Amino acid sequence: FEAAYFANALSQKEGRSQCYILTGCSLTPGNDMECTGVGNYPNCTGYRLPTEAQWEYAARAGTTTAFYNGGITKYSNMYVCNNDANLDAIGWHCYNSSSKTHPVGQKAANAWGLYDMPGNVYEWCQDWYGTYPSEAVTDPVGPSSGSVRVARGGSWSSYARGCRSANRIDYAPDVRDSNVGFRLLRQP
Repeated sequence: FEAAYFANALSQKEGRSQCYILTGCSLTPGNDMECTGVGNYPNCTGYRLPTEAQWEYAARAGTTTAFYNGGITKYSNMYVCNNDANLDAIGWHCYNSSSKTHPVGQKAANAWGLYDMPGNVYEWCQDWYGTYPSEAVTDPVGPSSGSVRVARGGSWSSYARGCRSANRIDYAPDVRDSNVGFRLLRQP
């Protein structure tokens, strides 16, 4: 809710049209703001959360490996916090984070100049969480409704496997946690 509120405020500050309709909001941003609904304005020119597909496309930056700089290290137990040389070069995860977030841009960017796509904090996506379509699709959007939203990228507390470009989790839209953040995109 607060990410949508922030996106609208930034859009308004720059003279762009807002992308979100927030309804039934209680409290204020930064103080456990909750809303009963978040709708979208079609054809907005402002800032918004990426769809899940847009997030993954940006994270991969033209690659097909687990991370934009290569594959994931194979370990006998994937649920142990081991060092992964590829991930260590580009993201904060359970092995190298000291259990906290870090300022953006301290690790290597992807080919498109985007930092911290894997690790550091999970990033909210626009989509409601749901199953993927069984047929091939181009630039898909998630279900039109649901109870939980998609978050991507892994966090400072994630194992390497949880930071893969393809990894996804779900969070209720009112979740506030030190390992969840957001990245905005701007409509053309």
